[in-house]
Amino acid sequence: MDALGWTASGLVLAMAAGIGLLAFGKARWADATLAQMARLEAARVPAPAGTNKVYDARELDGLPAPVQRYFRAVLKDGQALISSASFEFTGRFNLSATGGEQWKPFSSTQRAVTHRPGFLWNGRVQMLPGLAVRVHDSYIAGVGTLHAAMLGLFTVAQVQGAGEIARGELMRYFAEMPWYPTALLPSQGVHWQAVDDRSARATLVDGQISLSLLFRFDEAGLISSVHADSRGAGVGQDSVMLPWDCSVANYQWRSGMLVPTHGEAAWIRPEGQRPYFIGELKAIAYQFNLPAR
Repeated sequence: MDALGWTASGLVLAMAAGIGLLAFGKARWADATLAQMARLEAARVPAPAGTNKVYDARELDGLPAPVQRYFRAVLKDGQALISSASFEFTGRFNLSATGGEQWKPFSSTQRAVTHRPGFLWNGRVQMLPGLAVRVHDSYIAGVGTLHAAMLGLFTVAQVQGAGEIARGELMRYFAEMPWYPTALLPSQGVHWQAVDDRSARATLVDGQISLSLLFRFDEAGLISSVHADSRGAGVGQDSVMLPWDCSVANYQWRSGMLVPTHGEAAWIRPEGQRPYFIGELKAIAYQFNLPAR
């Protein structure tokens, strides 16, 4: 075999090895996703005893005015309460740790459950053609986890724990409640306090973690953004505490509820606000706490 033949053979072998590595990484990541999903489902508990199975507008009595307007805009009386939501997003993710511009396309699936609060985000960030980082971001049974692996095989970031990482992940779950809006009702454990006519502070408690976030509302009464005074940005020793903002828009009706289809997340750094996530909702499906017949 001449040099050209050896070169061609080498390229074929390299391509075969690369395809095999991609397939192995995909299968291994799928197994890890199933294991985390099983943990999420195992952590579920029944809705609190004595609570309604459907939304009753009478529970809005005494809530701050913008909160009442929000629920009256997005829910109809008798709406079944959400027990879980499964959704798909596509968009762009900024990988720059300093707030610069390093945007990469992503696609993701996510499942959120309301009792006990938890979620699993399974994302795929496209670095280069044929080269992707797979990411698990989750809050399950009081433990927060972030794991990113090139091709689903080679870990590039991993943190897990019940401390600040858990607090940050529960914060994400809380800020994403506009996609499962019945979870924001007082009967579901959220306590609301008045701030002004266009904002209110909400508090959520899970285990040892208590969170308060500022919800802002637009002229239509819909949630426009959610703000945290402090959330961990970065991974491990590189993590710093920064103000954090999530904005939502383009509301549409889904399963009888008005939910956003566009979302953005940003860190507020000394030099200004720096978005790192821009996503579009592609699909969403719910399970409900249906009343007995």
